[in-house]
Amino acid sequence: MIYFFHYVLQLPVFTLQTGSCFLTDQTAEPVSKNMPANQSVFEKGFKKEVSMLQLIETINNAVNNFIWGVPAMICIFGVGLYLSLRTRFLQIRKFPYAIRTTLGRMFRKRDASDGAITPFQAVCTALAATVGTGNIAGVAGAIAIGGPGAVFWMWVSALLGMCTKFAEVTLAVFYHEKNANGELVGGPMYYIKNGLSKKWHFLAYLFAAFGVLTVFGTGNATQVNTITTAVNSALMNYHVISKDAIPTSNLIQGIIIAALVALILLGGVKRIAQVTEKLVPFMALFYIVLAIGVILLNLNRIPSVFVSILEGAFRPSAVTGGIVGSMLMSVKKGVSRGIFSNEAGLGTGSIAHACADTKKPVKQGMFGIFEVFTDTIVICTLTALVILCSKVPIGYGQAAGAELTISGFTATYGGWVSIFTAIAMCCFAFSTIIGWGLYGVRCIEFLFGTRVNKPFMLVYSLVAIVGATVNLGLLWSIAETFNGLMVIPNLIAVFLLSGVVVKMVKDYFNGIETY
Repeated sequence: MIYFFHYVLQLPVFTLQTGSCFLTDQTAEPVSKNMPANQSVFEKGFKKEVSMLQLIETINNAVNNFIWGVPAMICIFGVGLYLSLRTRFLQIRKFPYAIRTTLGRMFRKRDASDGAITPFQAVCTALAATVGTGNIAGVAGAIAIGGPGAVFWMWVSALLGMCTKFAEVTLAVFYHEKNANGELVGGPMYYIKNGLSKKWHFLAYLFAAFGVLTVFGTGNATQVNTITTAVNSALMNYHVISKDAIPTSNLIQGIIIAALVALILLGGVKRIAQVTEKLVPFMALFYIVLAIGVILLNLNRIPSVFVSILEGAFRPSAVTGGIVGSMLMSVKKGVSRGIFSNEAGLGTGSIAHACADTKKPVKQGMFGIFEVFTDTIVICTLTALVILCSKVPIGYGQAAGAELTISGFTATYGGWVSIFTAIAMCCFAFSTIIGWGLYGVRCIEFLFGTRVNKPFMLVYSLVAIVGATVNLGLLWSIAETFNGLMVIPNLIAVFLLSGVVVKMVKDYFNGIETY
């Protein structure tokens, strides 16, 4: 497995080297003397800019397809299975204990020490970043491209991902430290730095660098774009605004979101936690109630839906009419969307948990199991059932997003529900912006120290205006690539530190049994 990781690390370098050679050849080519006289310098520059964008897109697609391709899926599956075997499938054996430990502690009122947050606030902050538009749009895309069977493989990835995320959270709490401001900080970069030898420390800086590059796209701009789209759609449905007013509406929304994000982030980890502990339970319950309503109104279709999911997992052509004929495609879409949604393997959620005021890493790790279960097994499954049991037309083999999920709700409830789905999407997206804001702060702090925290927060907040007013296009794809690149250093670290996790699990539960 280490050899595979080494190969993965070399690929982006090779790709970029290849791309740079290509770029040199292009730019070194002399300009034709026969170029029309009326062709302005602007036009020439524009053409070069388009060519550059095409080159960037080509390189990004190559890296993206590999990062989220079959080898990487095997690697993510492999680490999850390896951890599951070494812990004797802790996520299954101790699942009742995990639920008691998490749900049972959620309603206990307690204060955290200075520079820290409560364990419940930590899980809400992590869920704020995890439960997002991927739960709505990502699931729809997986079903459209991979067929209903993709849902089954999403479940499988979640089962193994529970153990991976448990390990990430446990390590993050065990190896966390206090920064110059007296705040608890941790995550993959810290358990790499504090848990592995110096020869592996470069992985910590890689993770932090990829994290900083990712947050502006995945965590901010694309989420704001989702908010503006949802709000504008609802306002136009009710004839509040016209199509011509959309640019103005986008700008106003961008400014409001930027101001709110700045207000929350500049308040520090305590304020972030105070917002997420109120927002996350509300948005999750709100969406769950809406989805359960659709299921209850179409209860007679549920058995056939589950049959299509199970049959589609191994024979997708039988369910999709031959349009999705590859089982491999079903597996790939299910696994990749599952990971993208619950972040198991990315390590980002552990950054929030490292802020928790607790001296029991394994106990906090149980929240990692709970998060993946809530995000994928509960919310993603509900989204899939809304789409499949509502019998809305699914264009198999064609890309789909949130509009497919929304059509599932409107087909059952009617057009009036669009305002409520817009609210749900706004809550999901805004919570992701806040959660990823914390991740970005911790990543850039690791690289440059606490002095850059506030300037970064301001820049991060202002990106919301860009996300609201600019056509993102390539940005989403590039952000997704950097998001995937974060997996590599994190999984190497989790694999190398698996022995530490196993020892902590044994010590913790032996202590519980003898107590």
